Amino acid sequence: MSDIVLYEYWRSSASYRVRIALGLKGLVWRSAPVDLLSRDQRSEGFALKNPQGRVPVLEIDGLTLTQSLAMIEYLEETRPVPALLPGDSAGRARVRALAHLVAMEVQPVLNMNVLERVESFGGGDSREGWMRHFMPQGLGSFEALLSAGPRGRFCHGDVPTLADICLVPQVYNALRWDIDLGLYPRISGVVSACEGEPAFAAAHPDNHKPN
Repeated sequence: MSDIVLYEYWRSSASYRVRIALGLKGLVWRSAPVDLLSRDQRSEGFALKNPQGRVPVLEIDGLTLTQSLAMIEYLEETRPVPALLPGDSAGRARVRALAHLVAMEVQPVLNMNVLERVESFGGGDSREGWMRHFMPQGLGSFEALLSAGPRGRFCHGDVPTLADICLVPQVYNALRWDIDLGLYPRISGVVSACEGEPAFAAAHPDNHKPN
């Protein structure tokens, strides 16, 4: 049994990111499901692992880590091959900017707790309206940044990086809400390339959905 444990929810974007990173690093890990719909994340036991009451949580090297990007950066620092960040400072800045656009600007306003609060103020279509406002806005910005930078199969060149790790789960969510990806040809091309990578395919939520 692996000493690396990921406390996760199968459809969580942040959990999805860490699954991809673990796969790209070739690590063996064990999943510890946390059912967000049953509010398992708010249990006293889980609060001992993450006082925020959010997934994912990664147990590795005797540590308990929170925040998906911090986990991925830790993996990059402690297991540097294969690299998830470019070797040059300018490239690393660009990849981090793309990743942060998704993980720090788009995805947080789409979290379950935010959506529940939105619905408490609106009618029955408030969640859909919220999603359809923020998702295309974020994807449009991401598309523009991709188009302005170096070309390649992935977000930054011809190998997957932190930017791809953040993009793919967000596109999965966009498809769930019937967002038209035809508006984002660069994003669509990158996601198609990622889908051909074993680590991305293995991390897909369909492969982690509870029975």
